Amino acid sequence: MAQHKHVELVAKKFEPSQAIKTASFALTALGILGFIIGLVKNQEQLWTSYLVAFFYVTCLGLGGMFFTAIQHIAKAGWSAGIRRLAEGMTSFFPVILIGGLVLFAGIKKPYPWANADFIANSPIVAAKTAYLNVPFMVVRLVVFALGMFFFGKKIVGNSLKQDQNGANELSHSNTAWSIGWVLFFAISFSLFSVDLLMSLLPTWYSTIFGIYCFAGLFQSSLAFLLLMMIYFKKTGMVQGYFGIDHIHDIAKFLKGFTVFWAYIAFSQFMLIWYANIPEETEFYLLRAEGAWLALSFGLLFFKFIIPFLSLLPRGVKRNEKMLVAICSLILVMQYLDIYWLVYPNFFEGHFTFGFYEISLLSLFLGIFLMLLMRFFKKHGLVAVKDPRMHESISHHVTY
Repeated sequence: MAQHKHVELVAKKFEPSQAIKTASFALTALGILGFIIGLVKNQEQLWTSYLVAFFYVTCLGLGGMFFTAIQHIAKAGWSAGIRRLAEGMTSFFPVILIGGLVLFAGIKKPYPWANADFIANSPIVAAKTAYLNVPFMVVRLVVFALGMFFFGKKIVGNSLKQDQNGANELSHSNTAWSIGWVLFFAISFSLFSVDLLMSLLPTWYSTIFGIYCFAGLFQSSLAFLLLMMIYFKKTGMVQGYFGIDHIHDIAKFLKGFTVFWAYIAFSQFMLIWYANIPEETEFYLLRAEGAWLALSFGLLFFKFIIPFLSLLPRGVKRNEKMLVAICSLILVMQYLDIYWLVYPNFFEGHFTFGFYEISLLSLFLGIFLMLLMRFFKKHGLVAVKDPRMHESISHHVTY
């Protein structure tokens, strides 16, 4: 009979280091400076940079919620010790509404369908104006942002209440709320992706574009979750509630969604290539010219092939240094993937990357880090009274 040795449980009060606080403030300050300079000097590049950074960090927040929801739906116990880290990622939700409304201030720059002259000269786009119009897009964004905030307050709020009273019924309640959120998310995130990214080229369409964006969303969110787990484990802030076996399992999740992203990317490309319809092929023709072709192949190698092959051995999934490198690569490639979805619509045959891209990404990353620090400092790093916590503490990987 297997014997379990005593595990010391530690969940220290989170106190961010001075380096992390300084970095978050510096990133935010650089972002504000870049935004102001862009408003004055280069609004075209400002709003494309803003869009990429906003969508990128929004996906990290949504990915944290998706992980939380599927754990509740599955009534999973092994992940109870790490679920609070994913819940912390949802602290970005209030920024979705604010950031989206700011984007509408410059909507005529990146979105051609928002200009009457463009619609008058494009019968295809004119036929889509019942959907592609600014007031309706604002309504969809508000519904999406408020819906995410509402479900987040319910699901994460129940988890935080449980820290106080340990009530089992809160876990059962979160199962129902999580099912509702997944149904809402499936529809609303697809529309969110179409509105913010696919409509940049309004004559083009893809029926699986939302799934493509979701695949990248969850792949990058798992990478970020892994980095947080490794950081809190290494610093000793959390001990016993999760360990190398949990890291191993999240790495398996990461490998699986790396394959899923590649599958959806290939499916979208193959169906468009095979059908050879002009309204569909224009998307890939833009990305097969000049420097964009190199980035297209870069996504194939550095977002799929290298992470997939690296995560195949069992030892790598238990090697924290290797996982930090792989997760960092995936997070960089997720940004470049969104960049690849946006920029070829404006810069044919060549790409540009400089001050505006760096500063606007810094803005949203800085805000994200500050909200994460505030959440963990206020609520703690572990859902200590989760009724399934004993499963997480005794979790052991055998394969």
